[in-house]
Amino acid sequence: MAVRIRLTRMGRKKKPYYRIVVSNSEAKRDGKFLDVVGTYDPMQKPAVVNFDAAKLNHWLGQGAEPTVTVRSLLKKHGAAPVENA
Repeated sequence: MAVRIRLTRMGRKKKPYYRIVVSNSEAKRDGKFLDVVGTYDPMQKPAVVNFDAAKLNHWLGQGAEPTVTVRSLLKKHGAAPVENA
């Protein structure tokens, strides 16, 4: 079972809001997930990214791989170093 850190979409039509979640790579985008590690709100200027560094480091330590989008968000907003680049 490959575990990924990725975005799941929330919010209304034309008003996206995302959660940064840890899920099985085979699960649907908005399907089951293991843990919520943060949020991303692209509608605010500038975009707001919040995350729990302890949870994020735990899952990265367990071998979870962030998607390209999540990796770029975490690098841009000063997260813990993402080693699996």
